Amino acid sequence: MSFPLIIAEKPDQGLTLCSVFPFVKRQGYIEIRPNDIFPEGAYCTWAVGHLAQLVQPESYNPAWKQWKLETLPIIPEKFRYEVSKTKYKQFHTVKKLLKDARVTEIIHAGDAGREGELIIRNIIHLSGIKKPLKRLWISSLTPQSIKEGFRNLLHDEDTSSLYHEAYARACADWLVGMNASRVYSLLLKQKGINDVFSVGRVQTPTLALIVKRELEIENFKPEPFWEVTALFQFDDKQYEGKWVKNGESRLKDPAMAERIAAFCRQKPAKVAALKKERKEFQPPLLFNLSSLQAAANQAIKFPPKKTLDLVQSLYQKGIVSYPRSDSNYVTKGEAETFPDILQKLQTYPEYAPFFPLPHPSIINNKRFVNEKKVSDHYAIIPTEQVVNPENLPNDERKIYDMIVRRLIAAHYGNAVYHYTTVKTLVDGRAEFISKGTQMEKEGWRKVIFANEKEKDRILPEVKQGDKGIVKDVKIKEGKTQPPKRYTEGQLITLMKTAGKFIEDEALEKVMADVEGLGTEATRAGVITLLKERKYIEVKKNQVYATDKAKVLIRAVGGKILASPEMTAKWEQRLREIGKGQASPAGFMEQSKKLSAKIVHDAVQSANEWDFSGLKVDEIKRVKSKYTLGKKMGKCPKCGGDIVDKGNFYGCSAYQKSGCTFTLPKVILGKKISQANVKKLLAGEETNLIKGFKKNEKAFDAKLKLEQEKLRFIFGKEKTEG
Repeated sequence: MSFPLIIAEKPDQGLTLCSVFPFVKRQGYIEIRPNDIFPEGAYCTWAVGHLAQLVQPESYNPAWKQWKLETLPIIPEKFRYEVSKTKYKQFHTVKKLLKDARVTEIIHAGDAGREGELIIRNIIHLSGIKKPLKRLWISSLTPQSIKEGFRNLLHDEDTSSLYHEAYARACADWLVGMNASRVYSLLLKQKGINDVFSVGRVQTPTLALIVKRELEIENFKPEPFWEVTALFQFDDKQYEGKWVKNGESRLKDPAMAERIAAFCRQKPAKVAALKKERKEFQPPLLFNLSSLQAAANQAIKFPPKKTLDLVQSLYQKGIVSYPRSDSNYVTKGEAETFPDILQKLQTYPEYAPFFPLPHPSIINNKRFVNEKKVSDHYAIIPTEQVVNPENLPNDERKIYDMIVRRLIAAHYGNAVYHYTTVKTLVDGRAEFISKGTQMEKEGWRKVIFANEKEKDRILPEVKQGDKGIVKDVKIKEGKTQPPKRYTEGQLITLMKTAGKFIEDEALEKVMADVEGLGTEATRAGVITLLKERKYIEVKKNQVYATDKAKVLIRAVGGKILASPEMTAKWEQRLREIGKGQASPAGFMEQSKKLSAKIVHDAVQSANEWDFSGLKVDEIKRVKSKYTLGKKMGKCPKCGGDIVDKGNFYGCSAYQKSGCTFTLPKVILGKKISQANVKKLLAGEETNLIKGFKKNEKAFDAKLKLEQEKLRFIFGKEKTEG
């Protein structure tokens, strides 16, 4: 008796794959009963995301445990993976099944992409088991797709290049991140900035773009301007126009605006020119992950990570296709399924008004159906396993609805608008421009953007040469506005189009080919990382760069680390590895040289760093197992140093003596300042702190440390804390 072992990426994915067969759940795996695809049955087990991780520097060399400039660059001879301690139990289950003599073949069923390739193959390599390997490669988890995928398994060598690409990416990112983070953290510490600075190949150039915008906003000086608006009367018709000269409507001198207004009042007016333009807008492309994340952020303010998690959940349910797709297109095979999918969708009240469709089929429409533009995966679309959106959790329903409407809109015609521009001359001298918009055909806008339709601004029917009068003139004062902050959705788009910030045309083309910074699968994670590492803050969907971010980007300066250029070259080579056209070993050698150069450049430039104008003293130290934070005072329990540990103040002797003394940073809703912490540790009372809240009641009090415990001291002091 012999059968295959299927290894999925996650437990719920494994369950979905097995659900199309008769099966029995076991501890850590599923036993599939004999069926037409697996005549003797099969086992199915799973990873829990990444079961394995690259080992820490000290595993290669004990001297690399401490953060010291003299040990940099850290460059292992050969990279090693190890099983995460928290996931060893599941690894043991997988390894035991791999060793089972009855298992004669392995079916790799990780997500059909680079990361999935790496996760499963790492487990197999760490187990030391060598058995024939096949690859399940599917773009949706519907029963039909699952069965078809198992009947048409790929061979090991069909996807092995993707594994080499993912492995090279992971090791090279480790090299750059480990060396750059250590060298900048250590050098900045020498400047008195005691924090851990995470630096990475994708996160740092992304952060540089955010900081650039932050500085543009900070350095912006608003300037007042004035505009003159006239109300024209042509017989029984009225319309407004704005004064312009050489295409500019804003005046810097209010006196000039007054003179223009005075000149125009009650003067004769004439239609000097009339321009009418008809514009057609095609339906939007189908979604890939980046465009879905950007659209969801704009429409419903979902952070990109949340959108990815939601669409992943919909994928696990089998109702949308693979979420991490970078394509906006489908093949004819998918397009053939659309009529059936749409027929099911029209039975739901939410979508019934859009039927019958203007175009029952788009199979020959190359705007949506183009095999040349589909690589590993096609666009994100609803599968034939159609569900009533009302039966989904609220947030999932919103994302499913967006995906469904994109597909329906693709079966609609263009939206058509008329744009009218009227040039009116007052007394033969002063020129005014009026603009009007009118929809001719709603087209696909009936389906999406219902709340964002371009409002009609209808101008009355006038013709060139018509004469009238200026009925009224108004002056409006305004101020120039700084550039707008990025939203999280715009950040995703910015990362995808970062190539436009590269001056080298050849490199810009490379960047366009590899689609910017990061991949569809990693961009949301990079933004989340920037938040967690206190480089950015998101308030009301607006992205702010912190002082910590400004310090790092000023230190990195014009070095390649802050530029998309390195990523452009990097991604190009990685793609070549993924296609079997480049050597992973050659790429790793280049990565090692780059890591050494990053360390050298940082050390060389550190003497020239100038952080004037930045609030370096306010940078809050994040918790790190490698470095100690700012000292607050002596530990009342053991005499060690109490240091800032990020989320709390704690004893620096914890690792040596196990001292567990800590002080919180927030008590009953009030932050405890460093100045007050120093007073507590010196045996003094704090200043009066106002606004403690308990059981919805507010009170003011001082704090004092007595016998290693905090207690409130009430009094009538008026000093502010």
